[in-house]
Amino acid sequence: MMQNRLSRRNMLMISGASLSLAGGVFGIRALVGMPKPVRWYGEALGAFSSITLWHPDSKVASRAIQKMLVEVDRLDQVFSLYRPDSEINALNREGRLAHASLDLLEVMETSRLVSELSGGAFDPTIQVLWRLLSLGGALRSNDEEVRRARALIDYSSLAVAGRSVAFAKPGTQISMNGIAQGYITDRITEILGNEGFESAMIELGELRALGSNPNGGAFRVGLVDPRSPTGIDTEIELRSALAVSGGYGMEFGTAADHHILDPRNGKSATGLLQVAVEADKAVCADALSTAIYVVGESGALPLLAGFPGARARIVRQNGSSALIQ
Repeated sequence: MMQNRLSRRNMLMISGASLSLAGGVFGIRALVGMPKPVRWYGEALGAFSSITLWHPDSKVASRAIQKMLVEVDRLDQVFSLYRPDSEINALNREGRLAHASLDLLEVMETSRLVSELSGGAFDPTIQVLWRLLSLGGALRSNDEEVRRARALIDYSSLAVAGRSVAFAKPGTQISMNGIAQGYITDRITEILGNEGFESAMIELGELRALGSNPNGGAFRVGLVDPRSPTGIDTEIELRSALAVSGGYGMEFGTAADHHILDPRNGKSATGLLQVAVEADKAVCADALSTAIYVVGESGALPLLAGFPGARARIVRQNGSSALIQ
């Protein structure tokens, strides 16, 4: 279910693109009479990332981006699985945190909600199994290592009391990679809005638009064709947040064994080819796209009902698509 380093960023293309980013393309055409965009490209939570701002004064935009990068680094220190001293890694090593950050607690609460609504199809405690399989473990129910890892998957075993967080099952580990990228995207978007920016595109693991395209219209986003990930399947107008999940993002040896696992059986989800979720917030779109990919088309509507305004575009295994809202 959860994603590994640099595995999901090949699922979007933004129109007017000219710069390569993670197997897809990201870029927005400079418009005649409009200020030239100021862009930053880098990495956050193991995903290729970018911030694009429009402002009459490029120096103001550049300073804002540097300020945002300080906040991105702070949040990376909370959620990253690749920084040994991160808050998540401390919890995974010790099995408890006496004073968890408010950021971690907020993401855990949203994660718990999606876990409950999906009947465990979204579960952050899948990390031990995910790591085992990503290192070459086989998806076999009789494999002893896989059996032990699967026994640790239980979102309800994550106990939160005030600022204290602990695992009820020793050896449990979590990954917030299926939701924290959306939270960071939201955080940066909201700070920029509070500082007066009216037009921006933030891609920090997930995608969120601030305001509109500088010409006054909506940003247009191309969704990668899951059957041929080098091409665009369809374009949509993006006015809020978008997250995309597809098993083609990373394989565990074969196309059938990919990185989006169903926590309920420990196997790669196979019902759909792609799920793209639009929502008011990227943190919700992030978790929902993964959860819907796992539960499949029949379980999408009940999940979306818990998040008013959210909608999902699914691509079935036969290549047909549907919009669910």
